[in-house]
Amino acid sequence: MSKSRLAVSVLPFTLAVLAACGSPAETPRPEQPPVAETAASALNREAVEAAVFETVAAPVEGQPARPDAATARAQILLDRANFSPGVIDGLGGDNTRQAIAAFEKSAGLPQDGVLDAEVFRRLTAGDDGRVLTDYTIADADLAGPFIGQVPADLTDMARLQTVGYATPLEMLAEKFHMTEGLLQALNPGVDFGKAGQTIVVAAVAQTELAGDVAHIVVDKAERSVRVYDAADRLLAFYPATIGSSARPAPSGDLTVVGVAPEPNYTYDPDRVSYDRGDRKVIVPPGPNNPVGSVWIDLSRDTYGIHGTPDPSKVGKTFSSGCVRLTNWDAEQLASKVKPGVHVTFR
Repeated sequence: MSKSRLAVSVLPFTLAVLAACGSPAETPRPEQPPVAETAASALNREAVEAAVFETVAAPVEGQPARPDAATARAQILLDRANFSPGVIDGLGGDNTRQAIAAFEKSAGLPQDGVLDAEVFRRLTAGDDGRVLTDYTIADADLAGPFIGQVPADLTDMARLQTVGYATPLEMLAEKFHMTEGLLQALNPGVDFGKAGQTIVVAAVAQTELAGDVAHIVVDKAERSVRVYDAADRLLAFYPATIGSSARPAPSGDLTVVGVAPEPNYTYDPDRVSYDRGDRKVIVPPGPNNPVGSVWIDLSRDTYGIHGTPDPSKVGKTFSSGCVRLTNWDAEQLASKVKPGVHVTFR
């Protein structure tokens, strides 16, 4: 993959069965309304860079939601401050509200999760850099392999050599923490499969956390992960998909056992409680692997913190017990955790 990655220390351990955490069969939460096809006419580089706070009108019932310039700018600033809104879409929603609430707490503001004038002022005062930047599509970006439609069936997925990105558009959107729809809206008419094209993208970078991770708190009700250093300073906030009623996430304290970048995914019917067939299946690595691009192994068998093939669903679906983050958030966390780090589920 062409995506640059943080250095992840590969720790010596036997990777546990991952199938308990990456079942493709999920019960979705209500989705955000679809992005309007005319979003490109309402959203452009100048609008996002110049955006100031204003009340965003609620979408008209039955009409697709439109990305909002101020929301997109705020999401990028939150991402750069390590208060992850998940995927940047310009639409807001629960993940953005949770990130704003975490930012408000850090800034000593009342915590209501609302993007108001004071939150916007604090965000822009702390980071007045441009939120969009140019990126030229390189030959390396198009090296793939791109696999087209990702198989839904595990057996079909296991026949692939790698569970790569479906298209260059998907790869570029994930590289810059964006939805494909927002990337297209900012670049109308662009062929994302053509090297040499200069496109407008979110000015985000996969940076390291500001300190070593000492403690991770997984909040099941809030569907979030908070990361702290040894002085109990918040290093990062991430939205997360955590368990389900059928297979809830654990409660109490676990520890990190190790980290596996580019993990495979093993479905073993002898070790999991849901029915995905009666044969053991091993799915090869790749960003569209059911557990994404990295696995953080925890001290309870088959449980971990990991990435996802679909970042837009983080926090909006249920998992089979584990903690699912966007690939980029999981990679950032994995780069700073070590065996023995405490993980509290509450």
